[in-house]
Amino acid sequence: MSLTSLPAESGHRADFVDAIAAELYDAWCERRTVEPLRDRYANLSIDDAYAISLRILARRIASGEQVIGKKIGVTSKAVQDMLGVHQPDFGFLTNAMQVEDGGVIEIGQRMIQPRAEAEIALILGSSLSDRNVTESDVLAATESIAACFEIVDSRINRWDIKILDTIADNASCGLFVLGKERLSPRGLNLAAMEVRVKKNGHPLSSGFGSAVQGSPLAAVAWLANTLGHYGVTLNAGDIILSGSLVPLEPAQPGDIFSLDLDYLGVATVSFI
Repeated sequence: MSLTSLPAESGHRADFVDAIAAELYDAWCERRTVEPLRDRYANLSIDDAYAISLRILARRIASGEQVIGKKIGVTSKAVQDMLGVHQPDFGFLTNAMQVEDGGVIEIGQRMIQPRAEAEIALILGSSLSDRNVTESDVLAATESIAACFEIVDSRINRWDIKILDTIADNASCGLFVLGKERLSPRGLNLAAMEVRVKKNGHPLSSGFGSAVQGSPLAAVAWLANTLGHYGVTLNAGDIILSGSLVPLEPAQPGDIFSLDLDYLGVATVSFI
């Protein structure tokens, strides 16, 4: 199934979806924000929002980007409470979004209003394409895990988002950084893994894998089952960001973030 369409039974208005997708894509290209979608389109549905996200992705692929993974958004209570969004969503990762560990992000050139969050990333060794994926299935399909910073961003003015806004905006995707270490998840309790985050050398926050729907495995099972409704699969080689273990933290020029995740060590990113 094409990434630019929804299942036939959804019956969405192509012109309506295309117009909003074009608006958000232009905002992404021009590094600017727009007013919340939910306030301007009273009849916007969750399926509409996902259709918008998929059409934006199609534009990015047409411009030369390649999909290399997926992300789960607003999985933890801390992030849900912060944003006022109380259900998870998903977005897509492309090769243009990955920043090397220790890299420098120039905010004005690549982002609008970035916020950093620490996560456990899963790298799949085999595909998850069924509609009834379990945590055991996710574990069996996962080749390795890595420490991760996701630097979320929003094309919605002042981060004034609800679920429809963030879904349409590719789950508020920005950039991401993977730590250098890779480790098999077998024999590990991912829910009990703790991450400790520092900002500019000072302790900022900490959290456990259990923050994301009880376990990163549960979060990725939710993702696989939800994607199945839209005809999208999790594929071998995909990088999956399982959700933030800590509250989101705004990033400004001059900030340096580091994390230390149990068994996987450190990852760092800085901003100018």
